[in-house]
Amino acid sequence: MQQPVHYIGLDLAWGPKGPTGVAVIDPEARLLHVSTRRSDEEIDAALAPYVGEACLVAIDAPVIVRNPTGSRPAEKALSKDFRRFEAGTHPSNTGKPEFADGGRAWHLAKRHGLDVNPRSGRARRAIEVYPHPATIVLFGLGRTLKYKHKTGRDLELLRSELLELMRHVESVVTVDETWQALRRQVEQAARKSELRVVEDQVDAVVCAYVGLFADRWPDRTTTYGDLETGYIVTPALPDESAVIGRAVQEYAASHAGLVAAGERALGLVTSILDEAGINYLSVTGRTKSVSSFAEKAGRMADGKPLYSDPLREITDQIGLRVITYAQSDVDAVARLLADQVVVVDDRDMGRETASEGRFGYASRHLLVEVGVGRVVQVQVRTVLQHAWAEFEHDIRYKGQMPAEHARDFDRRFTLAAGLLELADREFSAIRDKLREAATPTVAVPDDDPRLDPRELAAFLAGQYADAGWSRTDHYAWISGLLLELGITSLDELADTLRPTATMELSERMDYRYPPGAVRRLDDALLAVFEERYVELHGNAHRAPLLRQRLEKLRG
Repeated sequence: MQQPVHYIGLDLAWGPKGPTGVAVIDPEARLLHVSTRRSDEEIDAALAPYVGEACLVAIDAPVIVRNPTGSRPAEKALSKDFRRFEAGTHPSNTGKPEFADGGRAWHLAKRHGLDVNPRSGRARRAIEVYPHPATIVLFGLGRTLKYKHKTGRDLELLRSELLELMRHVESVVTVDETWQALRRQVEQAARKSELRVVEDQVDAVVCAYVGLFADRWPDRTTTYGDLETGYIVTPALPDESAVIGRAVQEYAASHAGLVAAGERALGLVTSILDEAGINYLSVTGRTKSVSSFAEKAGRMADGKPLYSDPLREITDQIGLRVITYAQSDVDAVARLLADQVVVVDDRDMGRETASEGRFGYASRHLLVEVGVGRVVQVQVRTVLQHAWAEFEHDIRYKGQMPAEHARDFDRRFTLAAGLLELADREFSAIRDKLREAATPTVAVPDDDPRLDPRELAAFLAGQYADAGWSRTDHYAWISGLLLELGITSLDELADTLRPTATMELSERMDYRYPPGAVRRLDDALLAVFEERYVELHGNAHRAPLLRQRLEKLRG
């Protein structure tokens, strides 16, 4: 195969009214020509000095279109691989007027006698290329650059993105003074239309380099589709499939064990919080599904795999989430877990965000060990932090946020985060002020012999004025234990607790977290009744824990 003397790039408008970028580089990737043309005659005149001898013309426009509707197989296959980089294709078919007679690129190739077979060995050839996916691979981008004009994209965004693309091009192509003039035009542009004049020419240079790349390194190039149904040639994505495939297979094989481990971890953390009397809204857990693990294992960053060892580096295979009412409860949960289990890592995402001088995602992320080599991610956040995080995640990552609205959405999410942080502070202040007066309400039938949980809550608020609220259901639960002890009135309870006033229970227990009122009562009853309290039917599920606490109380 004769090496081309010229590699020509055409960012070809589908119709004759739009501008077409024309670029030519030599085998050393030196820029020889770059310009804009419109009519077929103008394009032919620009090509004439370069297509008479060995050449490869790389055209950004459909060359072969035979499907009557929808997208070509090549477009579907390329979009499947590159959609995650926002580099999908536009559909082309003969139902569109531009391709009813074959299309502009097809006729251009025929006029110049160019062989359009991508596997041809002839000296004068043409291939179809697509700049967007090519830039992902060539320049290691995590997403396509947003330099194309669309509603909502302002001048500065378009300018910065186009200049970044030009910097990347300059890393692989030796440019000339014409190119430098284009750069100055971008830097000085006062209107979007002045950028549009340049972008087609930059795309044409990218096309020319893709042609050189495909000719020079065919083993690093992928051809989507075929000569019969249409094709697109582009630099190939790195093959991470083998590593990812093995990781997904291993994960699938161990998934049942992970689910069981996740259930045990959920039970463990819930029991730790309940034992400590921490007031929380909910504790939930999930084990990442095989499909979710596969999706995360395949994520890219700057054109490279985000995880080189997915099984080890993806640490939220088992995830728990603790939702609290106030920020102080978040801190209490984190301290409690650190006291009860091995915490491998502890990141306060809200503090990290604040240290950068901004508002945004706020949550406490802990990695805790629940077995040999097994870690669980525990996220702890307030109700308001949870609402913000869930909504933002759905919009930004699961939804389709238009790139032109990204800055406006960022601003709105930041505003909401700041307001919610203020609300969290106010809720904490309100709770602190009303702690002694406010009591939970739980409806209890009139014929229930237990102490009314509402009355018990009010009593404990006075008995333990410095204690926090307990979970509403815990007041009803400990009423049942009091009934087992034969205590059915507040007077009887007051008499029972009177000796504990001199026992210095808080000092003996050395609480490392703010215990709720029910936990304080629980310890007091244990101190008074000792083994009898441990052996109550209602305590059967936690007898070992109570005996450990009893030893602590005895000193």
